[in-house]
Formats: sequence, structure tokens, C-alpha cells
Amino acid sequence: MLSRRIVVCLDVAGGRVVKGVEFESLRDIGDPVELAMRYEAEGADEIVFLDISASHEKRATLLDVARRTAEGLFIPLTIGGGIRTVADVGNSLRAGADKVSINSAAVTNPDVLTESAERYGAQCVVASIDARREGEGWRVYTQGGRNKTNLEPISWAVECVNRGAGEILLTSIDRDGTRDGYDVELTRLVADAVPVPVVASGGAGSPSDIVEVLSAGHADAALVAGILHDGQVTVQEIKRQLEDAGLRARNVA
Repeated sequence: MLSRRIVVCLDVAGGRVVKGVEFESLRDIGDPVELAMRYEAEGADEIVFLDISASHEKRATLLDVARRTAEGLFIPLTIGGGIRTVADVGNSLRAGADKVSINSAAVTNPDVLTESAERYGAQCVVASIDARREGEGWRVYTQGGRNKTNLEPISWAVECVNRGAGEILLTSIDRDGTRDGYDVELTRLVADAVPVPVVASGGAGSPSDIVEVLSAGHADAALVAGILHDGQVTVQEIKRQLEDAGLRARNVA
């Protein structure tokens, strides 16, 4: 059985880590470099650095902050936010990223996934999908949850993989920051539809939520932010509960 990953998310705005609810009401958490070092020391398997205002503000991601974050890390780092072109992907990789997350630009220009995978390898390309419930299904949103699209997340995830994405980062906007648990149904439907790893995001309120999405939701990894930032739980406590539930985790102290 493959080990399940605990991925810590650093949402960055104005060079600071922030956290909100349903992508709004942001509050300051701290310095991204310091937090990345702390979570690596606590046992995080990966760090995701998302410049959450870059796409909306139509600017490039904060590569200087990302570079300083990457310099001290030994675990994999994913950079996202404001990635529009293959050149942006290359710049992020040169800044120290191991993987690059592409969201809004993939919707407007899906070829960016294919071209990036062809140049740098599918293992570097993460298709980030933000979805909100709509009736009996879900709808994909872009620009940090501001713009509704005509895309449905399950079929869109399949298309992203067919175009070259080597991983899916799936966020439930409805659950983001609520601590009510992940959207397990959405996660399972996407995970069962694609042959690449799926990282579940949005809604972690306790280790049991993470156990649920990694088992019933069939996710390969869980993205965690607020409950770690607030000291509600530690990475090691999460991993111990995964092990207790029969889910293999890495570096359990």
C-alpha cells in the first residue's frame, strides 16, 4: 500500500500566509518561510505555496518569496497562483518548485498543461481544480473562486490528465476553511475517474476528517492548513491517527 501524504498549504497574499473561509475573510497567519520550515520539522510530506491573489490581480506569482521558501526545504514544494504560461512554469521550477499548480490558465488555455508536461514532465504539472456544489452536482470556478465556468469537475479532471497533468489538487470551495470535513463524495468521484494522484483540499477540521477523505474519499493525499496554523492539531498527531486507522503514513514519530 502506498503511503498517504499530508500536504501543508500556505495560502499567500501580500507576502504573508493567510487563511479564510470559502476563499474570503482572510486573516494573517505569519511568514511563509518560517511556517514552511516549521511544518517540515513537524513531519509534513509536502508544502503547497499558493499565491491566492495573483490570478485575480493578473500578475506573476511572488517568486522571490517562493524562492526563499524553497531554499530551506528538503521536502517537495508545489508553487501555484498566477501561472499562465509554460515560461511561468519554468520560472517556478527554477525558483525551487518541484511541482507547479495551474488553475485558471488551464481553463482558458488547456494547452498549457500539455506543453508544460512535454517540456518538464507530467510529474511537475498539477491541475488545480476549485469546485462548488450546484444542485445535484458541482461547477468549476476560477480566479480564486470568483468566476463560474461551464465545466464540471469530474470530466474536467479527466481532461486535465489527458492533457498532461500528473496530479490533481481538488478543492471544495464550500468546505474551504469551514472545518466541517472534506467533500468526500466529490473527492471519491474525481479520484475514481483519474489514474493520477488526487490531493483533497478544503474542510479539514480534525484528524478523523483526514482519515475519512483518504479512505472513503480514495484520495492519495490531504491538504491541511487552518487546523495546523491554529495549533489545533499537529502533523504527527494526524499521522498517528492515520496509522491507527490502517492507513500507511510516512515518518510517524
